[in-house]
Amino acid sequence: MTSPRDDSESGLTFYEAVGGSETFVRLVRRFYQGVANDPVLRPLYPEEDLGPAEERLRLFLIQYWGGPRTYSDQRGHPRLRMRHAPFRVGTRERDRWLEHMRAAMDEIALPAELDQQLWQYLVMAAHSMVNTLDETPPEQGSAPGNAGDDDGDDPIRISLRP
Repeated sequence: MTSPRDDSESGLTFYEAVGGSETFVRLVRRFYQGVANDPVLRPLYPEEDLGPAEERLRLFLIQYWGGPRTYSDQRGHPRLRMRHAPFRVGTRERDRWLEHMRAAMDEIALPAELDQQLWQYLVMAAHSMVNTLDETPPEQGSAPGNAGDDDGDDPIRISLRP
């Protein structure tokens, strides 16, 4: 069995199979365009300019998927949970993060198999970053998935399928 970052049948890393650095540049740039105006996520980024966060995520994804190890060379071990610990990451933040990432993935339009592989990782990673329990328990008798949803919008549903 191959790792998600290496396809031994083709001899390519995932990084190479998706088009290398340029694909991750486009993905992360599009993702942060969504984050820039998101009232739920924007407060999680203390820098006035999202550029440093964009670079960190891009370098991390490039390294994780088999590209150059620039992230570790510059920042050491990723320690993702530790690096996100100072920020409140609940299910709402997770779902908004995934919503923007899905939009970015749809824009770069990877082949279905590669899209699914990357999306499954991103969903798993987003779920692992949750460090805060939801503040509002579900009301008795309310429909599942609608707890705390008072803005009139349907709740965001995240699927492992692209």
